[in-house]
Amino acid sequence: MSLVRKSAEADKDYLDGQLLLAMPGMQDERFARSVIYVCAHSEEGAMGIVVNKRATELNFPDLLVQLDIINAEEAIRLPQRDRVLVLRGGPVETGRGFVLHSPDFFIDNSTLPIDDEICLTATIDILRAIARGQGPHSALLALGYAGWGAGQLESEIQANGWLNCPADPELIFNVPLEAKYDRALRMLGIDPGMLSGEAGHA
Repeated sequence: MSLVRKSAEADKDYLDGQLLLAMPGMQDERFARSVIYVCAHSEEGAMGIVVNKRATELNFPDLLVQLDIINAEEAIRLPQRDRVLVLRGGPVETGRGFVLHSPDFFIDNSTLPIDDEICLTATIDILRAIARGQGPHSALLALGYAGWGAGQLESEIQANGWLNCPADPELIFNVPLEAKYDRALRMLGIDPGMLSGEAGHA
């Protein structure tokens, strides 16, 4: 999927830079209780990163060793502050890494500014920078992404599959994974305990 930015005029009806929250009635188990940051949305489709599901089989130092960015001894010495959460970003291209990060880091022709406070970089250079202590102040590494074809996301929203709300960098980068879903619902003024699993099936 192309991540080319659209003009400001074309952006007005799209959800770039917003959060999608899976409704309790979400039929696809892969997305149950998911919070997804929408990176690109146009008439051709949409692409987003799940920001609240940990990749349990892999941690950041191990990944850097696998990619030959650092060796095993350096991985042991990697300071805790320089470790980045590794997430399951979605079911598409799960072998590919995507880093959502603060805008204090930028690589020409590689970093996509999604809004004023969040960027996306999908090259190995950002991982090298993080390993050297020269990366962004805030970052999440996601393996894979969530993708929708033309009109698919709009149809799922109309069928009460998703809620959407403005993204909050604090929620994306600093709230514990297990608390993000409920926190995002509360941002919309919704009590998580009041949501019915039968939403949209009346």
